[in-house]
Amino acid sequence: MTSKLDSLIGRLETLVVWMAGLGGAIILVQMTWISYGVFTRYALNAPDRTVTEATALLLFPVAFAGLAYALREDAYPKVTMLTEHLPAMGRKVVAMVNLALMIGVGFFFSIAGIDATIRAFNSGASSEILLWPRWAFWAPAALALILFSVYAVLRMVKLYKTPAEEI
Repeated sequence: MTSKLDSLIGRLETLVVWMAGLGGAIILVQMTWISYGVFTRYALNAPDRTVTEATALLLFPVAFAGLAYALREDAYPKVTMLTEHLPAMGRKVVAMVNLALMIGVGFFFSIAGIDATIRAFNSGASSEILLWPRWAFWAPAALALILFSVYAVLRMVKLYKTPAEEI
């Protein structure tokens, strides 16, 4: 069972890395677009009115694209001052509670993101200046939140099956 679980986690981690890479690519697009906007505004005295809205809209999916990757890399801040003094089983319990909280919050925001995507799609809402469909920004964020939540559940199962002494 553990090898199947490890294989499933490994395949999901491939998606996690791709999602984080997509977030990084969006950041490069934002950086380039903002630089272009600054250049046209101050060097050419011809401000681009789409820059602010476009980069602001792209910021939303980027905010969630790296969630699962941060979990994969154990990059979330932790206060270990007390937990490092716990016995192995105590550290495992604290880690499981931490993951359970992440799963709860992740699924809550996943549901909210899915609901927002569906509502934006059904309403046909679009951005004010560019007229980009709003669901196109909600969908990647919802996908990233679902990926994070499923990945956190698999990590929880793996943690549960791992002996406390190995943590």
